[in-house]
Amino acid sequence: MKSGVSISGRGYGMVGICSVLHFLVDGLCLCCAYLLTAPFSLQSSSFNILEIFLTYNILAFLTQPLTGWVADRISQKHWLLIGAVVLLSLAVLLTPFAISSGTAPAMFAVVILLGIGNSLFHVWGGKQVVMKVGNDIRALGVFVSTGAFGLAVATVLFSWTCLYIILLAIILLATTYVLMDLPHTNQCTSRLEHHPPQGGMWGAIAIAAIAAFVMFRSYIGTEFSIGGDKSNAVILAIGFTSMLGKMAGGWISRWLGIVRALIVMLVVVLICILTGSKDLVVVLLGLFMINCTMPITLYLANYVLPGREGLAFGILAAALMPGYLLTI
Repeated sequence: MKSGVSISGRGYGMVGICSVLHFLVDGLCLCCAYLLTAPFSLQSSSFNILEIFLTYNILAFLTQPLTGWVADRISQKHWLLIGAVVLLSLAVLLTPFAISSGTAPAMFAVVILLGIGNSLFHVWGGKQVVMKVGNDIRALGVFVSTGAFGLAVATVLFSWTCLYIILLAIILLATTYVLMDLPHTNQCTSRLEHHPPQGGMWGAIAIAAIAAFVMFRSYIGTEFSIGGDKSNAVILAIGFTSMLGKMAGGWISRWLGIVRALIVMLVVVLICILTGSKDLVVVLLGLFMINCTMPITLYLANYVLPGREGLAFGILAAALMPGYLLTI
């Protein structure tokens, strides 16, 4: 599971910045979407709020295989981050005008900017982790984990003040990252691209199997998360547990090995499901364990598609959509 290369502390520091940005970007997108739709009824005269959120999620998730393919091919990858920040900034600036107009074109313009900006950021971040520290399953877990808590915080604290503070933080952190990374741009290539890809039919079967498991995880995670009105404390607990699970999964897998870790995780999840308990402790335990599998699937996808980690990230992101659709 080790990459076999020397990795500096600077690389992990860059992954840390990516992870904070992930928290902020997901928080900004949901905060902006809530503020955009809050003044209107579920079915307004010119648009349906459910269609607004569906459009956003389709663009944010289902475009990631395409943006991931671009991330693998573009040489100056910082342009993906810059593009994401520009699109998200435009969405925030356009939101007050879209609310005042109350028209479908203005509302959908905002969510289109949010969705594409979100998509560009995620594949950029997924690619950066591998470029900086290799296919380190612990780093993968840390990067993917923070978005879940960002969504929970935005759900509880969304406001115009929160939105503008998050946007400013994103701009400052992204600028810092680009300035720190530019001197090293020509030195950074995928640490896996020299490994032989698991190509052909077997590679396709492997990716399809991993994506199918991601769909299963999305469904199970949704089952643990939905149901009934939730207090702010419960929403934050769910988001924090999801983050902690994704983060811990990398370390657990490193300690036990992927096969044994996966068996332990799935057995605990199965026990939580079979108990049928709605007790918060049981629900959070099941949610924690199913999220522990997140870095495993990303690690395996990167292994199957070395040098195409953006595409691998995008395929798995797209596979999350069935779980979201179940909540509509």
